[in-house]
This record gives sequence, C-alpha cells and structure tokens, in this order.
Amino acid sequence: MNLEVLQGILIPFLGTSLGAAMVFFMRNKISFGVQKILTGFAAGVMVAASFWSLLLPAIDSSGQLGKLAFLPAAVGFAVGVGFLLLLDEITPHMHFNNDEEGVESKLKRTTKLILAVTLHNIPEGMAVGVVYAGWMAGSTGVSRAAALTLALGIAIQNFPEGAVVSMPLRAEGMSKWKTFIYGVLSGVVEPIASIFTILAASMVVPVLPYFLAFAAGAMMYVVVEELIPEMSEGEHSNKGTISFAAGFILMMILDVALG
Repeated sequence: MNLEVLQGILIPFLGTSLGAAMVFFMRNKISFGVQKILTGFAAGVMVAASFWSLLLPAIDSSGQLGKLAFLPAAVGFAVGVGFLLLLDEITPHMHFNNDEEGVESKLKRTTKLILAVTLHNIPEGMAVGVVYAGWMAGSTGVSRAAALTLALGIAIQNFPEGAVVSMPLRAEGMSKWKTFIYGVLSGVVEPIASIFTILAASMVVPVLPYFLAFAAGAMMYVVVEELIPEMSEGEHSNKGTISFAAGFILMMILDVALG
C-alpha cells in the first residue's frame, strides 16, 4: 500500500475528527443551514461517485460476460443495499434530551450513540477501500481522481457526524477533550475498514466488480435514507438541492477531466 492510498483512506477520518473538534469552537451545534449545504453537497458527490466511480467500472470490467455484464453490478448493488438495511435494523438510534437521569442511564445512552455512529462508518470505510483497490488493480476502470473525490465526499458527510457525537456528550457534562476523543474514535473504524477491504480485494481481483457495486449500493442507501431527508427537511430546502447539484457536477467534472 503506497503513501497516496494511505492518505486517501485517511481523508474521511480527518472529516470526522474535524467535526468532533467543533466542540472547542461551538456552544451548541452546527447551524441548520450549514448542515443542509454540507449534507446536500456530500449527497451529490456520493450519487455521482456511485455511478462513475463504482457501477460503471463494475460493468465495464465485466465485459467478458457479454449481455450479462450487468450481473455483478446488479448483485453487488442489491447486497450493498441489503447490508445497510440490516445494519439499520440492528443499530441503536439515539436522540439526546434534557430529561434528568442517573449516571448509569447517561452512560448507556452515550455508549449507544457512539456505537450507532461507529457502525455506520464501517460501510463508508469499505467504499473508500474498494475504489482504491480498484484503482490499484488497474483493470477496473477506476481512476485516481474518482477515488480521491469519493474520499472527499465522505469526509464532508463525516464532518457533521463527528459533531453529532461530540456535541451531545459535551451537553451531558463531559469535558471538551474527552468528547473530542470520543468523536475521533467513532471514525477510527473507517480507515481500518478501508485497509481490510483493500487487502481482501487485492487478493480476489476477479470479484472486484461485486465489491465496487456493493459499495455503490451501500452509499446509495445512505444517500436516500439519511442525506436526502436531512437536506430537504424544514425551510429553505433549496440550499440542500443546490449543494447536491454542485457536488454532483464537481464529481462528474473531476472524474471525466482527471480520470
């Protein structure tokens, strides 16, 4: 694994860490408007990346199957969606409130919040890992620019996620440094998942089309289930829509011009 790949898989982790660091600068949370813009932009990048960086290379690299070239992409995409659906069923969804509770109850809620964010970071790390594995393999049609742009898009999405962990913990009375560390640790699983995916994919190059499509399915599930509702809810949803278009266009330009 070269230095460029290592830097790429650390970019999403950096996004989580920067989000967690907001506990040092903000009293409450990221403003609703800024969160809409970040979420919309990340959604646009991830939708474009799902096609140009993942599904299209998966189909192109399965050309030897003739009219069945769509099969690895279709199967991998469906499994990716199913995996995230299962993950959502077993992942605890926590909402912090101001009710007075004991220390033990607060600890349980804190643990569940960190677990929820951490589990959702695993497939994102796998997505980054599989595009870099595809680029390293050289036979999948994945470009370096596509892999880098995908990592940046997920980093943008991870920025508010890092704050989602650290800010509520701070509201519970934890020290700023401790909440920052918890926020950072929630993102550690991403580069780990990326590395394991790269190692696994590099050993089984023939199934890389399935890996690529799996990552696309997982990302599209996140976009439809989480990002689009977040960017569209409430007033001024056009901020999220415009940011979505900007992210999609940027990803398309980078993939075509630099790929």
